[in-house]
Amino acid sequence: MPHCDTLILAGWCIPVEPHGLILTDHAIAISDGRIIDILPAADARRRYEAGVLVERPNHLLIPGLVNAHTHAAMTLFRGLADDLPLGRWLKEAIWPAEMRWVGAEMVRDGTRLAIAEMLLGGCTCFSDQYFFPEIVAETAVDMNMRAMVGTPVVEFPTPWAENATEYLDKGAELVHDRYADHPLISSCFAPHSTSSVSDKTFGDMRVMADQLDKRIQIHLHESATEIEDSVAATGMRPFERLERLGLANASLMAVHAVHLQDDEITRFAEAGVSITHCPRSNLKLADGIARTTDMRNAGICVALGTDGAGSNNVLDMLGEMRTAALLAKAQSGDASSLPAADALQMATLDGARALGLDEVIGSIKTGKAADLACIDLMHLNSQPVYDPASQLVYTVQPHQVQDVWIGGRHQVENGRLTHVDPVDILKRTAEWRQRIQTHRQQERP
Repeated sequence: MPHCDTLILAGWCIPVEPHGLILTDHAIAISDGRIIDILPAADARRRYEAGVLVERPNHLLIPGLVNAHTHAAMTLFRGLADDLPLGRWLKEAIWPAEMRWVGAEMVRDGTRLAIAEMLLGGCTCFSDQYFFPEIVAETAVDMNMRAMVGTPVVEFPTPWAENATEYLDKGAELVHDRYADHPLISSCFAPHSTSSVSDKTFGDMRVMADQLDKRIQIHLHESATEIEDSVAATGMRPFERLERLGLANASLMAVHAVHLQDDEITRFAEAGVSITHCPRSNLKLADGIARTTDMRNAGICVALGTDGAGSNNVLDMLGEMRTAALLAKAQSGDASSLPAADALQMATLDGARALGLDEVIGSIKTGKAADLACIDLMHLNSQPVYDPASQLVYTVQPHQVQDVWIGGRHQVENGRLTHVDPVDILKRTAEWRQRIQTHRQQERP
C-alpha cells in the first residue's frame, strides 16, 4: 500500500480545472507538499496509508484563494481614514500617515496581522505592493505564506528609498535576487501609478523586468480623475502612455482598470495584459464599477484582489468573490453574468495566471502545490446545499473556513491558526493603535 503524508476526505471538492466540475465524496492525497492523487474517498481509504487522515464529510475543498493585489502592512491603518474620496484619502490621510509611520517594524507587524487574517479566510497566496518589500518577504516566509512581493517604484523620497534609481536597485538586490528560486516567494516591480513615475524610469524598469523576467504591477485607470490628470499632463490616457513606452504586454498586471473604453478593452486583450479587479475598494472610494463581463468576454484574464485594509477594510476574498459576482450582474444587466464557478476561478486559477504561478497553484491538480482551503457548509446560512459552488460564493463567511494548507503544511486546523500566535499579533496591533492615535490627538489644534 503506497504512503502519503496527508489524505483529505471531503464531502465536495471543486478542483477548478476542469471548469465547473464538482466532485462528491472525494479525497486528495498529498506528499512532499504536492498533490499526488485525486480519487473517490472509498478508493483512497483502500489505496493509501496516510500519515495524517483528515475527514471533512460536510465540507467543501477548494484551491487556496489568491489575493492578487493588496498592501498587507496597511492593516495598521484600517479605519484610519474612512468615507473619503480617493484623492483626499491619499493626500490628506494615507500619505502623511505613511511618511510618519512606515518602517521595517511597522511593515513587519502589519504584514503579520494581514497574513493571519488572510489565512483564516482561506487565502493561501497574496500579491503585495508596499514599502520595505524585503520585510514583507521575510514575514511571509516566517509564516509559511505564499506571496508575490512587489518592489515599489516612485520618483519621490519615502522612508524606504530616496529616488527612482534607488527603488529599482534596492528592489533588485533585496527581493528579486535574494528570492529568485524561493519555493514560496516570487517578485515583481510595482510602480504606484503612471502619475508617479517618469518615462525614463518606466524605460529603466522595463529593461530590468525583461532581464530578470519579472512582471510589472501598477494601479491603472482606477479613477476618472487619474485619467483626466494624465490627459492634461501628457495628452494621453494612462494605458496609451504605457503602450508607447513598451510596457503593454503579458507581463503587465493592471490593478483596478475601472475606467476602460471599448477600444482599450480590445487592446488589453490583444496585448495579453491581465487585470486585478478590487470591487469593494472601488465601491468604498466611489471610483466606479469595472466592466468585468466585457473584459472576460474579450479574453482578458481578470483576477480578484482585496486592495489594502486602509480602503476595503477587510482582506476577505470570500466577500470579494460575492461582490464581484453581484456587481457584474448589475453592471451588465444580465443575471447570468459571472456565475459562481467563474467567480471562484477568478479568485483562484485566474489569480495564479495573473501572477504567473498557474503551473504551481490555482487549481486542485496532480503535481501542483497542495495549497488548499476546506470550508464547513454545515452552518445555518449555508444550508441546504444544492450547489456547493453557489453556496461558496453567495453564502459562505470567513468563520466557516475550517482548514488551510500551504505546500501541504496545515496552517489552519479546525478554524484556528496552527503556527501563528494571534495573541501576540493582537498585542502588537493594539500598541500601534495607541501610538498612532496619541500622535493624531497631539497634532489636533
